[in-house]
Amino acid sequence: MRPICSTAAVSWEGYELSTGVKTQQTAACHDISLLKSNYKYEDAPDEAKFSQCVHCGICLEACPTYQQTGLEPHSPRGRVYLIKSVAEGKLDLNEYFANPVETCLDCRACETACPSGVQVGALIEEARGQLYKAEPPSGVSGLVHNLFLHKLFPYPKRLHAVQKLLKIYQKSGLRFAARKTKLLRVLPTHLREMEQALPDIRTSPVLHRLPQSLPPIGPKRAKVAVLTGCVMDVVYSDINEATVHVLRQNGCEVWIPQQQSCCGALHVHAGDRDMAKTLARRNIDVFLSEDIDAIIINAAGCGSTLKEYEELLKHDEAYHGKAQLFSEKVTDVSRFLDRLGLIPPKGRLDLTVTYHDACHLAHAQKIRVEPRKMLESIPGLRTVPLPDADRCCGSAGIYNLTHPEMAGQLLERKLDDIPAGCDAVVMGNPGCMMQFQVGVVRHNRPEKILHTIQLLDWAYKEINPMEQGG
Repeated sequence: MRPICSTAAVSWEGYELSTGVKTQQTAACHDISLLKSNYKYEDAPDEAKFSQCVHCGICLEACPTYQQTGLEPHSPRGRVYLIKSVAEGKLDLNEYFANPVETCLDCRACETACPSGVQVGALIEEARGQLYKAEPPSGVSGLVHNLFLHKLFPYPKRLHAVQKLLKIYQKSGLRFAARKTKLLRVLPTHLREMEQALPDIRTSPVLHRLPQSLPPIGPKRAKVAVLTGCVMDVVYSDINEATVHVLRQNGCEVWIPQQQSCCGALHVHAGDRDMAKTLARRNIDVFLSEDIDAIIINAAGCGSTLKEYEELLKHDEAYHGKAQLFSEKVTDVSRFLDRLGLIPPKGRLDLTVTYHDACHLAHAQKIRVEPRKMLESIPGLRTVPLPDADRCCGSAGIYNLTHPEMAGQLLERKLDDIPAGCDAVVMGNPGCMMQFQVGVVRHNRPEKILHTIQLLDWAYKEINPMEQGG
């Protein structure tokens, strides 16, 4: 077995954890087989991954949490070192390890910067899996985790029932009453802001509403399946509908599998790998039951997780091969349309927009050019660059719920970077959209927050809901 560090020892002085504890250690080369690992559960962080890190520090300035704190443990290099230390038996699965690992946004910006190709995201997710097994959520946290990640998200019909309740809340006067009487003040500030930022629910979920199979508009060029997702289909079902229409407009027969489930992204981020694997197997069985050219995703976070099913199920002999085939078919809608050959829309949109790179689209899936090409295909649309467009907005799955202070700081930086005179900020992920909308509401800003596919859909339909007050 090869050594797990660079040839030169690396000195770590003033290695200050967020708890205030300081240590001084030297990382020397060791054979991990001679050491006692403190990882006790399946899917432990892989030595083949963390041994690639040479501690060069190029990742530091790419990491949002390091930019904000300046603390080494809250950098990718520091986190990889901690993960390696637990594998060597030098560190326990304790709070000093858990805090930096759980504070990571898992945005993968470090992977884009890393010259050695260290898969920091996979290491973080594996480390969280160990922490979750060692000390599963309990108390109020455990109840919330069980309610949402076990009882709600895996079941589309239950999510659809939640959407109906949201519509009743918004349209019956309950929302007005709750705000007028200031009942919402019992909620933490970040939850109140998210309630205010929640878009009006206008359409019911696409899953179980639209036909399972829809024909192409014009000559057939491909047959694709669409994953409707959880948050996307409940909060942004109009975006799912736009996605289906754009695909059909480009000659695709669209199949919407009725038995599909949550992708498991939030479960992986939370360390709940067993549930994530259950959901992965379910989706693999469903989506591979028909002969299709691609599995289309319009949510960056979902797409990243779906493409990593092969990694998630690497120890599952029955599903690893199928997971590889599944992951190869998963494609973001922008990349699929670009490779298929986008049929240019004719409708004109006289708008000025800027584009935000969702982390799991730009860093995890390496998709940057294709969404911009989609926007450039729209007549009349003007695009202006967003500074540091691929820096995390702070959404990061449910990070804005679990770490609202850090998420808020990152959001403020993104808002400051929006160029003046923009009608809208455009992106390809529902979590980012919600996070940006919180900022727009917080500061009473004029920009609309839109998904890339919405603009393309409007151009095909030759309408502009923004000009119509929509």
